Amino acid sequence: MVNFLAGAFITLFVIIDPFGVIPVFIALTRGNSKAQRAKIASKATIISLILLLLFAFVGDYLLDSLGISIPSFRIAGGILLLLAAIDMVVARHSGISSTTQDEQREALQRDDISVFPLAIPLIAGPGALVSAVILMREVEGDLIMQLGLIAVLVLVVLIMYVCLLLAEPLSKLLGVTGSNVLGRVFGIILAALAVQFIIDGLGQSVGHILKPWNSTQPSEKWPLFGK
Repeated sequence: MVNFLAGAFITLFVIIDPFGVIPVFIALTRGNSKAQRAKIASKATIISLILLLLFAFVGDYLLDSLGISIPSFRIAGGILLLLAAIDMVVARHSGISSTTQDEQREALQRDDISVFPLAIPLIAGPGALVSAVILMREVEGDLIMQLGLIAVLVLVVLIMYVCLLLAEPLSKLLGVTGSNVLGRVFGIILAALAVQFIIDGLGQSVGHILKPWNSTQPSEKWPLFGK
């Protein structure tokens, strides 16, 4: 349980990347007062937490209704997270874990940035939502583990909230170089986690295909033999 929750925390923390959101938050709230920034930060984190929890629980039923298996979603999610990791390592903005230039220009014209682009896609982006669904599906049927995962989600979003409140001091402390170094380190970690998702998904898929061949009873390999 501890290993799973620790892995879940690392996955969510890296893909949400609180330190990477700080420069964007400062740029988008440059003309706001400290009280207004705090209000925007609280609203954005609450909305993103609701979205993450919603996807964590409802996403599982949606996958079942569409007939998407766990291995398939693991592979797809792993590929998506790998693309996000590549973006972080090479400092490219494709919109998977950050905003594109067009989205940033649109955000600058908005009075309220708490929903877009702060909550979506900076905090609860595609990568974070996919991760929440995958992690919740792994602990399906285990109430204690589900509660633990919810606590991890809350903790990561809470860290994000604190980082937004302390955006200016943290930005001065880290600087541009420090932020880039952290982003690349997080990207490498996320890439490894993404590859592990893909490997696990492929392993489960191959195991499911080869399962009949591993049976010792002919009737289990080929149902017609038992008739």
